[in-house]
Parts: sequence; C-alpha cells; structure tokens
Amino acid sequence: MTDAPSGKDKKLLRDQARTIRAALSTEEIEEKSGLICRRLLELLDGHHPLMVYASKPLEVSTKVLIRHLISRGKTVVVPIIEKDTKTLRLSLLRDPDLLRKSTFDVPEPVGCELPAEAASVKAVIVPMLAFDKKGNRLGYGAGYYDRFLSSYPHITRIGIAFACQEAEEIPADATDAGMDIIVTDSGIIRCRSRQEMACFLK
Repeated sequence: MTDAPSGKDKKLLRDQARTIRAALSTEEIEEKSGLICRRLLELLDGHHPLMVYASKPLEVSTKVLIRHLISRGKTVVVPIIEKDTKTLRLSLLRDPDLLRKSTFDVPEPVGCELPAEAASVKAVIVPMLAFDKKGNRLGYGAGYYDRFLSSYPHITRIGIAFACQEAEEIPADATDAGMDIIVTDSGIIRCRSRQEMACFLK
C-alpha cells in the first residue's frame, strides 16, 4: 500500500505549476486558449447544459468559449463560490458582460444571479493548475470542485490547461475528483479514471 499524498507534495507541485504558467506571455495565453476553445466547441457540439468556469488572469481563458456557446443557443451555467461553506452554487449565464470580479478574483454574475440546478448539467469545464495523463488534477487547494463533483458524479468532467502544465504524476487520494477528459493546446486526452463517462463525448 502506498502512502497518502502529503500536502507538502501538492504545495510543491502547485508552486512549480504557477511558475511555469506565469512564464507564458499574454499573447501565448491568448493563442493557446483559442486552440483549446476550438477543440472544446467541437467536443461539446450538441451537449448542454454546460457548466463553464469564468476565467481569471493566467488561466486558460474561457471568455470566447462562453460567448460562442451562448451565441449557439447552448445553456451555460457558471459556478459561484460560497467561501463560508467552501461549496459551489450555480447560476445561468445569458450575457457574459454581466460577469464581475468577485471571490478570489473569479468573475461571477454579481447581482444578476439566476439559480441553476446541477442535476441537469451534462458536462463541466474545470480549471487546472496541473494534471497528468491519468486524469488526476491539481487545483488551487480549497477543494471546491472536488466536493462539487463528488456530489454530482453523473457530470462529465473536462479539465482544461496549457500543455506545459502537465506533470508526470499528480498525487491523488479518495477525495480528489479525477477528470474524464483533458483538453490542452496540444490535444485531447481521454483519461482512464472514469472512461465510461468519457464515452459520453466522442
């Protein structure tokens, strides 16, 4: 039996991933985000409602993705951070211009929330600081997405990140929610961890 991953291991990986990501120029982030957006639009064609995180600086930008999905008539929901309970609640988003910087600098529809039910969501686009080919994901450390995804196992999990954020191995335990599919600027990885769910999107 292997030892459970330590917080120290994950902290080191987070620090390394942040350094690698911070080395990307604004132009590189825009270009790579565009590639990821195009792959996602093809992958997600015909599937909705979709939960998409609203990106903040240095993350894979989802601004263009959200606009394209809404313009194509897709139902888009965004997460809202509940800091006190460390959970996520969902809001429909009909106009991306309504997003305002909020908790942890994450854009949210402040004052324009339209409650949405997670039970109806088909797939979720998840931000990642680092990842491996098995579908293990490293987030920011608070566990918001891990708790949310564990509560709604029916949702197909699609992690997005820049290819340079890939690690050889991400330490994971039973509370860490693995990804079904990972999309980067280099391509699409269909992960082994929940392969039966990854078959939902071909």
